[in-house]
Amino acid sequence: MEFKYKQVIAVRTDLKMSPGKLAVQVAHGSVAAAELVRQRRQEWYKAWLRERQKKVVVRVPDDKGLHQLCNQARELGVPCELVQDAGLTELPPGTTTVLAIGPAPNEIIDKVTGDLPLL
Repeated sequence: MEFKYKQVIAVRTDLKMSPGKLAVQVAHGSVAAAELVRQRRQEWYKAWLRERQKKVVVRVPDDKGLHQLCNQARELGVPCELVQDAGLTELPPGTTTVLAIGPAPNEIIDKVTGDLPLL
């Protein structure tokens, strides 16, 4: 199957989150961004669902990197969601942990995240 849509979740590597914490933050981002796309770009959302919801997780070194990617995505019209931790376990409240971009067409998302290394 050829995938034409995907969602990319960028994770800060400077936080050194435990595997469980990281998994939960990625899940929060994925759900929140998908909901934004469902509301704003329903055709992208439906196509992504039909294609089995491809997701890619990439690394970003720090908070500044997440915000730069978020700005780039928004400039291209791609909904994205920054996740801030509640601070109940490992991180201080309000720490930005991940950025979820899309789902959106591959060629648009690749303009923002195509050069980032996989997690």
